[in-house]
Formats: sequence, structure tokens, C-alpha cells
Amino acid sequence: MVFTKYIRFVYFTFGLILPSLVALTFLQLPLNAQPEENVELEKSSPIPVTPTLPTQTEVESEKTSPMPVIPIAPTQPENARPLDPQNSLLSLQGGQRLMKEADNAITSENYDLANQKLQEARQIFNQLSNFHSQLAASFSGIDNRLADSQRTKALETAQMRDQATYQLALVHRAQNQPELAVPLLVQIISSQQPTRDLGKKAYQQLLELGFVDIPYPRTSGDGQSPASSQSLN
Repeated sequence: MVFTKYIRFVYFTFGLILPSLVALTFLQLPLNAQPEENVELEKSSPIPVTPTLPTQTEVESEKTSPMPVIPIAPTQPENARPLDPQNSLLSLQGGQRLMKEADNAITSENYDLANQKLQEARQIFNQLSNFHSQLAASFSGIDNRLADSQRTKALETAQMRDQATYQLALVHRAQNQPELAVPLLVQIISSQQPTRDLGKKAYQQLLELGFVDIPYPRTSGDGQSPASSQSLN
């Protein structure tokens, strides 16, 4: 009987004290304690870096900043080739070659081809005349000899342009297209002046087309107009 009471007392004592000791032990641990694995992961993990974005001022500055211009120089300046007058279209010889091809097309009555060749020759001569005129104006008062040389070349190429224009007007007449010939003939008179030979021929064409009705130059006899100058050759 006494032994039984003793056993009950021991069970009661350990059953009450042991859970209290366990609870007290856990309460003594720091509240922010973490497992060692988490601590090691935090030490080895890299710190995220937030990229820095450019400001609006920097972006606008980049847009408005001019790009540097790097001059392009030939690797071998001594081997740089000038314009070849015989092969280049941008030359007096190139325009004359087109005029000759147009004459051959007119001889064979291929007026479409002649029209094309004369248009190309007229454009080339006009460009050459404008380029030489610009150079003459640029050097006027600086180098008069150079300016006079360029002015002479401008007049020569302008004369060739007007000749090509006159031939083109005759081709339009041969194709029964007087509405295309009249503007070209008027341009020739404005460029050449009516007193020059080509200007007189252009006015005679306008007279034959009926665009004008007073002959020029005026005849002192019976008032007959000069002979027709419609021949394409």
C-alpha cells in the first residue's frame, strides 16, 4: 500500500515538472534564431543590383548630339581616276555622242529612238552649262581667268543644248506632235535671242506651225516668208 502511493507520487512529480522544464528551455532560445542552412544561403546569395535608367535629359541630349562626320579619303589618291570624256556621259563628248546616235536614228526614221537620245543629250548639255555657270559665278572677282574659262564653257554647252532642243522640236513635228514642238522652239528663242541664226530658225518653225503670223526677219520686197527649215538633216 505504501509502495503504491510512492509510485503514484513519482509519476505525478515527473509528469508535472518535465513538461515545464522543456517549455522553459524553448523559451530561452532567441526569437530571431534561424537554422544554419538559411544563414549560409544568405551569405552565399548575391545582392540584387537595380539597373540605373538614363534620365530624360540624357536621352534628349543623345538624340540632339550631332554624329561626328568622318571624311572618306581614297586609300590610294594617286590612283584616283578623273572623268573619262570618251566614256562618261557627263561631258561634252558624251553629249555629242548621243547627238550622233540621234542623227543615225533620224536617218533610219526611228523617231522614238531619236527622241530618247535627244532628250538625254539635252539634259546633259543643260547640266554642264549650269555647272560651268556656277563655277564662273563662284570665282568671279577671285580668279578672273578661271571665271572667264568657265563662262566660255557654259556658253558652249548652252549652244549644244539649244541645238539638241531644236532637233528635238523637229522630231516632234515629224511625229505630228506640234504641241510638243512649240514650247521647245520658244525656249530656243529665249536662250538664243531672235537675232541669232538658231533663234531665227526656231521662229520660222513657229511661223510654219501657225503659232505666230508675222514673219521675221521682215522682208522688204513682197512680204514673202523665208523658205521652210523643217529638214531634219
